[in-house]
Amino acid sequence: MAPNAYSLAIEKLPGRSAAVPAMNAPIHREMPPSALLDTDRALAGISAQWDDDIVRQLTRYITIPAKSPGFDPDWVAHGHLETVVREAADWVLARKVPGLRLEIVRLNKPDGTPRTPVLFFEIEGTKPAGDQTILMYGHLDKQPEFNGWRNDLGPWSPKYEDGKLYGRGGADDGYAVYAAIAAVQALKAQGVPHPRIVGLIETCEESGSYDLLPYIDALRASGNNRLGDVGLVVCLDSGAGNYDQLWLTTSLRGMASGTLKVEILTEGIHSGDASGLVPSSFRIMRQVLDRLEDSATGRLLPASFHCEVPADRLTQARATAAILGEEVYKRFPWAHYDCGGSTTFALPTTTDPLQALLNRTWLPTLSVTGAEGFPAIQDAGNVLRPWTAFKLSLRLPPLVDAAAAVRELKTLLEDNAPYQAKVTFDSHGGATGWNAPGASPWFETALNTASQAHFGAPCGYIGQGGTIPLMNMLSEGFPKAQMMVCGVLGPRSNAHGPNEFLHVPYARKLTAAVAQVIAAMP
Repeated sequence: MAPNAYSLAIEKLPGRSAAVPAMNAPIHREMPPSALLDTDRALAGISAQWDDDIVRQLTRYITIPAKSPGFDPDWVAHGHLETVVREAADWVLARKVPGLRLEIVRLNKPDGTPRTPVLFFEIEGTKPAGDQTILMYGHLDKQPEFNGWRNDLGPWSPKYEDGKLYGRGGADDGYAVYAAIAAVQALKAQGVPHPRIVGLIETCEESGSYDLLPYIDALRASGNNRLGDVGLVVCLDSGAGNYDQLWLTTSLRGMASGTLKVEILTEGIHSGDASGLVPSSFRIMRQVLDRLEDSATGRLLPASFHCEVPADRLTQARATAAILGEEVYKRFPWAHYDCGGSTTFALPTTTDPLQALLNRTWLPTLSVTGAEGFPAIQDAGNVLRPWTAFKLSLRLPPLVDAAAAVRELKTLLEDNAPYQAKVTFDSHGGATGWNAPGASPWFETALNTASQAHFGAPCGYIGQGGTIPLMNMLSEGFPKAQMMVCGVLGPRSNAHGPNEFLHVPYARKLTAAVAQVIAAMP
């Protein structure tokens, strides 16, 4: 897009450094309202839009390495985030949705450097006397490439095969803005009235959404609250237990991350000369991590990192375990090998479906996601390494305060280091998890009706082990809002890892279900 393509109606937000002007389609084009959505017609139209247009848009999107700023410090110079935001904005405006205004909002940090941009749109409400707003959320930034992709696949090489669109970011979460607009278009096509709708599409989610709060503050500025009174949040960045029904996310774990480094020498030494006298930095690392985790069971030891599972979540988990059964753990790509003529597979921490669900949603866990201080195996001589560094990722239960956990973690790991080694924990921040508010009668009815209409099965309820920092912010800011947190990340979709895919048939039905829930909002 040319720099001056958005030359109409520039709107400024407090503290904003630059603006992409909004465009407005005339609201008088609205069709005469009808009370009910024809679900078959809506699904047919949405399916055609996915097949004829959205898959093509996402295929293009996957080719762009729009990595989140935490994985691309030079994101401004590379311009990939700018490209995906502008291309999404172009597409939204080209849909000519009646009553829609859009802009790319830009803020600077206190030091004058730019924050990652946010795509923001507003669609005027058509429901008489409707005073609440629906907020639709997604993100366009991506995780890094990772390795292990199938030979014919790659993170930036999209491939559409058997209803699955492979490539980085299509499912997490590039599709969200396209699905959101398609859902609104389905309502407009039938003249179904709807409340005011706003869209918030960020580009920092995979880095912890550290840029997002200033945008929310700006959009809710006193005297110019553009978010409005949010009564329903539609977050399209979550998962699904299977591809056979609509799934509502009921909780999200929090996260604390950072780099733990152990230093014992100033330079590498011949291992024959020093080993046995100079302790291994790796062994010290093991001792330090033993303070945090029982390596035999994986249980995190600090009591403050745990919380009680609420009774309603336990009831829902039992129901979900009955639906999914062994698929809860069998869906992962377990390592396997031949043993005496039969195939032996690696085992999960539990084969009980209920406990498996609780382990991945309500228990704290430690993962080592990166390491430094190690030469490549082919370059590893007989040298005692001077230091070892691990990137740690802790998933925290939904009700545990992440900031407090980070402080406790730093003290736990750094104090009283073995052999007086230099042990440092450099925190990368944390995000508190989220536990959904209770569903109001209209919302629960709408979810089940939509799931039955488009999937032929009732809505399922499931906790997710990942983190969406925005959800906790929104629950605090809009405590009475209903939260439709859902997504396309079902079995084997493998977001963040190799061979990530978007299940297009499920995405079509999910989009139609979103339209139906919006239509049902009082």
